[in-house]
Amino acid sequence: MITDSFEIIDERFRHYVLGNVHLERLYTGCRWAEGPAYFAAGRYLLWSDIPNNCVMRWDETDGSVSVFQSPSFYANGHTIDREGRLVACEHGGRCVSRYELDATRTVLVSGGDGWRFNSPNDVVVKSDGTLWFTDPSYGIDTDYEGHASPREAGGCHVWRFDPSSGALNAVATDFQQPNGLAFSPDERLLYIADTGASHALDGRRHIRRFNVDNDGKGLSGGDVFAECAIDLFDGFRIDTQGNLWTSAGDGVHCYTPDGVLIGKIRVPEVVANVCFGGPKRNRLFICATTSLYSVFVNAAGAGRPAHKP
Repeated sequence: MITDSFEIIDERFRHYVLGNVHLERLYTGCRWAEGPAYFAAGRYLLWSDIPNNCVMRWDETDGSVSVFQSPSFYANGHTIDREGRLVACEHGGRCVSRYELDATRTVLVSGGDGWRFNSPNDVVVKSDGTLWFTDPSYGIDTDYEGHASPREAGGCHVWRFDPSSGALNAVATDFQQPNGLAFSPDERLLYIADTGASHALDGRRHIRRFNVDNDGKGLSGGDVFAECAIDLFDGFRIDTQGNLWTSAGDGVHCYTPDGVLIGKIRVPEVVANVCFGGPKRNRLFICATTSLYSVFVNAAGAGRPAHKP
């Protein structure tokens, strides 16, 4: 039996819905929950509570919740690199940082020659070890999620950074407010959300799809993949079949690789971001305004393919 946690729009979504499964609330009490990252070896999930300037930790073994880091430099999006280290987008630090295996913090990149990023928002690690991240203005617009400051980056761009060489280049410069991003399973495509409607009534509220250049260093294309009809897309993840699971105002929306909305997971709060986790990567963790939720689905989060130099 399919529960009321799911809404089937296209029959293809029925394959991904498990019978008698409900949305579970794991924790509440945040101001704006964001940036989930699941650590398989430790069986725990980290996520940001940006206005409270902390990172929270949920333990899968006993369901306990604790403060992982406070203050957190108003961290937003997180990911895990190929060595199992936490990579964080910091509003307060206006940088992308990494937490080493001994827990020390390393600032990887904070801008260019004489200028700083706005407020890095979300980040993904490509199989070659490069970091791709978005840099909207949310963390410098007010003091609520960072520190109110003037823009120095000349716009709100999407960046590629190579930690091995220190090379930094803007891969997309025509966004209003670039936000969530994710690679397709084969890394030939990069999906990026634009949440410009947060700043303008006629602003953008869509996800664009880019082709990754053959050398893996740039992008082309950028057509609109999907428009958000309810509030805004924010963070999202892609499963092994190439389906895109994205945040929205009424829950999580699931799109096929050809851009068709096939179903929704109903969530009673505005969703900010999601990630797959659990031993089989079939548990979708959902950061939604004040709470952390999860739901099991018949899909698994895509991993990174082996890098071919």
